[in-house]
Amino acid sequence: MLPCYVVCDVSFSMAGHIDEVNAGMREFRGVVHADRRTGAQIRLCVVVFAEQSQVVQPLAPALDPVEVIRPRQESGSDFGSAFRLVRGVIERDVRSLKAQRLRVRRPVLFFVSDGRATDPAWPAALERLNATTSCPEMIAFGLGAVDQPALDRIGRSRVFLGGDGVRLGTALASSVARTVLRPDHV
Repeated sequence: MLPCYVVCDVSFSMAGHIDEVNAGMREFRGVVHADRRTGAQIRLCVVVFAEQSQVVQPLAPALDPVEVIRPRQESGSDFGSAFRLVRGVIERDVRSLKAQRLRVRRPVLFFVSDGRATDPAWPAALERLNATTSCPEMIAFGLGAVDQPALDRIGRSRVFLGGDGVRLGTALASSVARTVLRPDHV
């Protein structure tokens, strides 16, 4: 079982990119449906954040319909809040999956933002997330006028940029497929 977390910035600076995010989520779901056997191994959770963070879709089979992500009229991008929330969610979800006697792979966290945090203490929250026993593989996807150093720090495994012509759905699908296909990724 592969728990996958899409953590998406929905603040004012991302408003012009939310349609692209939703298209990417639909594209990812199409890929999952094309290979239903592999898709059955993937669980997806969607977390959004601006000034505050919220789970908009709890961990569920990736074959299930995905909630539409909506922008917020909030100017803040509180990365720390998102990392703190998702840390607790991942720990709870992994415990639950293991209690069901499922073989759980290392979670994947796909962070979508322009990388422009408004909370200066976010690196400490990121380090606490990375220090957990359920530390996720961190992948960042940048949209718009990105803060490259911030995204590089978050995407310890990989960083994709929409400005380079990479589509979100393709980046998400390839990251998840790479993880599912690697037998040592447990």
